[in-house]
Amino acid sequence: MPKMKTHSGAKKRFKVTGSGKVRARHAFSSHILEKKSPKRKRTLAHPVMLSDHDVPRVKKLLGVGK
Repeated sequence: MPKMKTHSGAKKRFKVTGSGKVRARHAFSSHILEKKSPKRKRTLAHPVMLSDHDVPRVKKLLGVGK
């Protein structure tokens, strides 16, 4: 059996923390920023932890153990 390959798109977008949570960028943070308030843009700049429902799917793409 050959090795599983890491999904190239996923490895650029997600990072698994030491405790096993998955960190990602906020959505809606790259363009059409004029109409968004400065407070909202500051909040979007920080990474977010994925919800528990999405974590198994992303970990499978990254080839990280359960």
